[in-house]
Amino acid sequence: MLGMALADARDDRVIAIDANPDRGTLAERIARPSGKTVRDLVRMKGAVNGYNDVSTVVARDETRLDVLASDADPNVSEAFSDEDYEDVAALAAHYYSIVLTDTGTGIVHSVMGATLGLADQLVIVSGLSIDEARLASETLTWLEANGYADLTRSAVVVLNNSRPGTPLVSEDELQAHFSTRVRTVVRMPYDPLIATGSAISFRDLQPATREAARELAVTVVEGLRSLAAAA
Repeated sequence: MLGMALADARDDRVIAIDANPDRGTLAERIARPSGKTVRDLVRMKGAVNGYNDVSTVVARDETRLDVLASDADPNVSEAFSDEDYEDVAALAAHYYSIVLTDTGTGIVHSVMGATLGLADQLVIVSGLSIDEARLASETLTWLEANGYADLTRSAVVVLNNSRPGTPLVSEDELQAHFSTRVRTVVRMPYDPLIATGSAISFRDLQPATREAARELAVTVVEGLRSLAAAA
């Protein structure tokens, strides 16, 4: 969603990398998958001479977002290491203006360490239930305690409504809680197209969903500009 909103609004290149070492599903949200994965890019890294080479392993959707899939076989993807991620991220940063990384849930996995080491900004997603909000809050606490306090303070929390109807937990209360810990909180409304778990067409999303995605994109870009200004 973030990548689609960015790519839809910008003229430069945006890529989303699925760095989940345990079989990610990011590429399944794209209508035209390439059939290639991060493993293919790692194998060919020494032979990449331009964007055309990278374009052979990514999938591109209607917004012009490029997506690099994770390995489909968990036994193979487990071999995807922190060094592999750093190689892929370096190639992506050379050919793209914005690089988004979708991580796995294993916060202590070596790939997560590499991701955090290169990240300019974090986006933490929380559902609208007590256990999901607790997990997101505990993630922030872990980051603060393990050397990523600055990243945590500048992070964005997305309150994602993944179920129809009225949430059991007050969004206002969740927003008030997370606002004391991060830079910004963005609300993402329920959308049946997202809830299906299949490919997403950005233009077919409900207007409120597209607007929330654009708000998230603006928030992320503002954070990146603040970083650049501080540097």
